[in-house]
Order: sequence, then structure tokens, then C-alpha cells
Amino acid sequence: MRFPHPLTLLVGCVILAAVLTHIVPAGEYDRREDAATGRMVVVPGSYHAVESNPLGVLETGLAFPKGLIEAASVLAVILIGGGAFVVVDRTGAFRVALARLVRRLGTRRSLALPITAFVFAAGGALENMQEEIIALVPLLLVFMGRLGYNNLTAVAVSVGAAAVGSAFSPMNPFQVGIAQQLAQVPLFSGGVFRSVVLAVAFVIWVAYTMRYAARSAVPVRDDSTAAVHADELSGGRTALILAVVLIAFAVFVAGLIQWGWGFDHLTAVLFIAGVLAGLIGRLGMNGTAEAYVQGFRDMAFAAVLVGFARAISVVLTEGRIIDSVVHGLFTPLNGLPAAGAAIAMMLAHNVIHVPVPSVSGQAALTMPILVPLSDLLMISRQVTILAYQYGAGLCEILTPTNGALMAVIAAANVRYDEWIRFAWPAWLILTVLGAAAILTGLAIGLS
Repeated sequence: MRFPHPLTLLVGCVILAAVLTHIVPAGEYDRREDAATGRMVVVPGSYHAVESNPLGVLETGLAFPKGLIEAASVLAVILIGGGAFVVVDRTGAFRVALARLVRRLGTRRSLALPITAFVFAAGGALENMQEEIIALVPLLLVFMGRLGYNNLTAVAVSVGAAAVGSAFSPMNPFQVGIAQQLAQVPLFSGGVFRSVVLAVAFVIWVAYTMRYAARSAVPVRDDSTAAVHADELSGGRTALILAVVLIAFAVFVAGLIQWGWGFDHLTAVLFIAGVLAGLIGRLGMNGTAEAYVQGFRDMAFAAVLVGFARAISVVLTEGRIIDSVVHGLFTPLNGLPAAGAAIAMMLAHNVIHVPVPSVSGQAALTMPILVPLSDLLMISRQVTILAYQYGAGLCEILTPTNGALMAVIAAANVRYDEWIRFAWPAWLILTVLGAAAILTGLAIGLS
């Protein structure tokens, strides 16, 4: 039997979510605006039954365009960012630079894996990098292919490493930052403890990836095409094009930190960078436009997957059962001892993250409920945040409702079942590490 196509899998998840709206009792928490984060958060103890809203066939079908509309900013990054990188690739700058890098690495090609993984893990730790990776997939595939590594290795050192960095981050503003503000603990406190656990988690992921890569690697082939491009494209022009790309990302990171930029700003920066690269690389306006069109074609399916993944949460929200799922998962924790409750919190967050694939949205939904509960159970709020981080963050590695993951593996032509077979043993090891960190935090009184 063949594993379902990613699109089939996501459509099936949407249909299952619609069926659940007919089965799971509808319920909601009251919500208020949190002054510290500006987000709507639940009011603890306010869960109540509401009139059910089971979705019919038409309402379920409408969830797909609604998901695409809700993910519009992300879709723009995927399409225009993908187009920009096709422009840069058409200039030959990437292939020239990669050819030179491969020659420099020589027999030490395995060094590229931890270096690349570190870059993406840092992106995950600093700004919850996910969707931004999609546009980079063509470049990653060329890079890993030149080194003799397959497409799955490219996925592992990019979106996989970024997910590990996000899950164990000491400073991810969209995850630990929001959770700590909602829990009313000092922002980015416990950073040393989290950094130590992050270092261990990163070593585990990289070692696991390198072990797989060593088994699946093929001999490096000399690419004469790169040599042709090296003759056609001067070293100065190559450096200038690559500098434009690096400056674009530097500008976006600065804007993210200083002015709170989002996906729309990233899209604008990448579009400008792509046009400049095309002109510097002498593609002309028509050649640059043609490259963008090719990028739109290449990234269209990945963009659709992100929108379809968002449709799942649309169905559960309109069916009024997301709060019911959260209430049902966390209510039994009242009767557990502190250590058991903390571990159960992490596992419950694993489950919740499937229908709520946004880590920031999950924090706003669950932290106001868990903080009073953890106080009653004598669990420090910092440990409660760890349970949320490790549970929700590590689920990003596996869940099909993570639109970025599904888009990356689709763009890399890696089957979802192939990725699951690769990733689940590492996920299990990292989950055990997270549980050990939670128990250690309880033992040392992390606060």
C-alpha cells in the first residue's frame, strides 16, 4: 500500500476535523486581552458548553479557501521568495559559489552538515524560523546534491534543525517569550538552563542526521556546468549578487528585532533582492520576470499545502471544539503528582499541537489554564513553560498540520512517510531529553 499523497493526507485531516465537530461536545473559554502580549487569552475556569456548530459538506469545503486566505502572508513569502531564489540561481552565482565551497571542503564534506544545521537551528532559536525555509529548498537541494547527500538530508539540516532550535530555544520570542509573558515570569529567564539543554538537543539531532547521511551519501561528481558559469560570471559579480542576498536577510532580521517586521516585510525585501540580483547578473527585466514565473510554478504546490494545513484549524475553530479538546486533556492533570503532571503536560501539548499548529497560538490558549493549575500542584511556572516548549516544539518535527514541514518535504520531493521513518527515532530521543530536563527543573527548583 502507498502512503497517502501530502495533499490527500491534509484533505483527510480536514475531513476528520469536520467529523469531530459532529462528535466532540462544543465548548469555549471566555477570553480577555492580555496587556503584556496584546493577545486574546483564555480566562482560567471559564470553560462552558456552547451551542454546537457541526460543519456540513459546504462549510468544510469553504475551510480550504479560508485557510489559504488566513495564510496569505506566508503564501506570499513562499511564492515571491521562491521566485527570488530562482532569479539568483539563473545568474549562476549560487552554482559558482557552491562549486568553490565544495572544492574547499574536499574530503571534509561532512563538515557542511553541522554548519548548515547550526545556521537553521540558530534561526529557529532566534525567530522561530519555519516558513522562511521553503523558498530556500532549491538552493539546499543543489548544495547537498553537490556534496553527495540526498534530499532528505537537506530537509533534516534545514527544517528539522530549525524545529529543534525552536523547541529548545532560550529566547524564541514567538514561543518562550510569549509563554513567559503570559506566565508572568521574567522575560527570557532560565536562559542558561535552556541553553544547556539546547546544546545537547542540537548535538543529538546533528549526530543522528550525520549518521544517516554517511549511510546514504554517494560519491561527489564534478559538475562541469559550474565551471562554465564560473567562466561566464566574474568573481566580483558573484560576490555582489551573494552580498545582495545576505544584506536582504540582515535587513529583515534588523527590522524584525527593531520594528517588529513580519512576513509581508520579508516578502518585500526578498522581491527587491531578486530584482537587483537579476539586473546585476545581466538577466535583464524580461529574464528576471521569467525566472520569477518559474519560481512561482515551482513553489505553487508548497504554498497550497500551507493553506490546506491552516484549513484544519479553521474547521476546529468554526466547529467550536478546540477549547473542548484542551479542556479534556488538561482536566485529568489535577489528580497527578507534580512530576507526573509535568510530564503529562508535555505529552498533552504534543497532542494539542496537531489541531493548533501555531506555537504562539497554543501559548495563548493553554498557558492561562496551566499556570493556575501548576501553582496548585506546586510546579514552578518555569517548568510549566518547559513542558509547553518541548511538547509543542518537538511536535513540529512530525505533525502533518505543520504547513511549513509539509511544504518543505514536498518541495524537496521527499515523501511524508519517508520523513517520518527518518525522524521519529530522533523525536523520541529528544522527547526523553525534554522529559529529563523537566524533571531536572523540578528537582533544582527552576524558577
